[in-house]
Amino acid sequence: MIDVNHQINAVRRHVGSRVFKAGESHVVTVSQTYDSTVEDLWDACTNPERIPRWFCPVSGDLRLGGKYQLEGNANGTIERCDPPKSFAATWEYGGSISWIELRLTPGAEGGTRFELDHISHVDDDTKWAEYGPGAVGVGWDMGLIGLTLHLSSGAAVDPKEAMAWFGTEEGCRFMTLSNEGWYEANVAAGETEAKAREAADRTIAAYTGEAPA
Repeated sequence: MIDVNHQINAVRRHVGSRVFKAGESHVVTVSQTYDSTVEDLWDACTNPERIPRWFCPVSGDLRLGGKYQLEGNANGTIERCDPPKSFAATWEYGGSISWIELRLTPGAEGGTRFELDHISHVDDDTKWAEYGPGAVGVGWDMGLIGLTLHLSSGAAVDPKEAMAWFGTEEGCRFMTLSNEGWYEANVAAGETEAKAREAADRTIAAYTGEAPA
């Protein structure tokens, strides 16, 4: 489906924090540079006819103040929109609310840099202590595979084929390497190696059904 090592190395992963009026928040950032214009990448990320070609079918009103629903995934409200540069929206899933912020900028060596923050308030993020940044980070890594394949060919990614691939040995290897990347980002952000490793082990078990050896 995809060159696992190349895709893992193409993505940058960062863990940080941000202080809002409501308090401190965890920030998980995933980024990748694509051989695409800002306008085309914006269209891929905001056009309801293109989003299902690499992510999930989407319904709703995709404009400032509008509400969206990703099939089988999150829903939310679009809170900020500056086309074709950025947007921000709530990410409501499983009874909890977090936020996503997308930024598109020209790459330093050409192409366009896709950078997405997933933000959650520390006091409300009950899964962080258990799973760390990999809980959402691995999922976004999986999503970027779809975007990479779509932008490289223009074709739609078959969701059933994609999910089947994640169940293969190569798919599990991808998720394991992604999880290790988030473990390293967690340690770089100041978490102890022991706590980061425990969280990473629980994360990969949740994604693959078995803990790493």
